[in-house]
Amino acid sequence: MIILAIGDIVGDAGCEHLRRILPSLKKKYAVDITLANAENSAEGNGVTVASAQFLFDSGVNVLTTGNHALRRRQSYDMFNKRDGLIRPANFHPDAPGEGVYIYDNCRHRLCVINLQGLVYMQESGVSNPFDCIDKLLAKIDTTCILIDFHAEATSEKLCMGFHLDGRVSAVVGTHTHVPTADARILPGGTGYITDLGMCGGVNSVLGVSVPQALYRLRTGLPTQFSNETQDIKLSGVVIEIDSATGRCLAIESIVMV
Repeated sequence: MIILAIGDIVGDAGCEHLRRILPSLKKKYAVDITLANAENSAEGNGVTVASAQFLFDSGVNVLTTGNHALRRRQSYDMFNKRDGLIRPANFHPDAPGEGVYIYDNCRHRLCVINLQGLVYMQESGVSNPFDCIDKLLAKIDTTCILIDFHAEATSEKLCMGFHLDGRVSAVVGTHTHVPTADARILPGGTGYITDLGMCGGVNSVLGVSVPQALYRLRTGLPTQFSNETQDIKLSGVVIEIDSATGRCLAIESIVMV
């Protein structure tokens, strides 16, 4: 099973860039299943019906999210009804949607679980991700399992990787929008990367226009952000999994401009 996992898609420009290059990526790597984090796919942040549908129509099979998942109340109904769109499983039980999705295309079956970290995230209503995943894995009998761990701290992501080593096929981090150089297979056979990066502007601050981000940090004043629309890059990983055992056979970082 070949999986393409793409970092946070930023705004309209990120969505459009993904649509342009995804067919060639799928062909080049013989991809079976494509995942992307969509929590910034709408302009501003969050995910809308339109941005989610655009990504599904572009060829993404499963959309994960994170702390911006529920920023737009008009999207709540979509989380309850749309197969393949998930939010962190450790959100409050009253949150719309689910944190686990099993994608089955008849040839391959993959369980995707979304989690959110606690360190530096400053979000209320989010339970301990380590306790949450332990409870979830006790109920799941699917061989191949991939975790999108949406978290800020590299230490928390690494701890999750080692916590799940040998228990899941892969743990991929999202949220920081900066691709890390540590894609590897952990000792127990789990593929791991601290952060997939993003699909957003090269000359930006995490996808946001540089002058606006700089002004916010220099002054501390409220600033309306807009996304950079030029020189978009896509980053993520290609993961090969043994469908029989669920072990990761290979993981490769990719950056496409």
